[in-house]
Amino acid sequence: MRRDQVDVIVEEWRQQLPDTVSPAMDLGKRIHRLAGRLQEAVRNETGALGLTPAEFDVLSALRRAGEPYAMKPSELAAGLLLTSGGISNVLRRLQQDGLIEREADAADARVAWVRLSPDGVRMAERVVRAVTGAQARLFAAAPEAMVIEAADRLREILIAIGDQAKED
Repeated sequence: MRRDQVDVIVEEWRQQLPDTVSPAMDLGKRIHRLAGRLQEAVRNETGALGLTPAEFDVLSALRRAGEPYAMKPSELAAGLLLTSGGISNVLRRLQQDGLIEREADAADARVAWVRLSPDGVRMAERVVRAVTGAQARLFAAAPEAMVIEAADRLREILIAIGDQAKED
């Protein structure tokens, strides 16, 4: 069987602290390495378009929401696991770049909405296509059936550890 970098790392731990080696370590290290490769692909694509990964996340969340491409900042922050300060900084930069607009809720002055501008819709679509293309290129060497099976198995693991979709 061919070996990857995780096999080397796990074997080193098996030599040093054998009681720490487990299937959980093996899986965790592989997920960590895979996440790093995916993050690198995202950073390359977003950076080429003048965006940070966090800005990409906000643009894609707004575009994914569908017309009118609007959400509350608190919804964005919760969905993207950003702090209120972190989301504020990202939104400020996107607004300065003309990619989002902010508006008060007509029914409740305490509520503000973030909406993609027309330029923001175009940029969101462009960057989502760039990132998904990079992901496809990253996984192109693996058979599609293997990628599908891995995604299905990881879904099962995420659900088993409590990361379930909220029911509508």
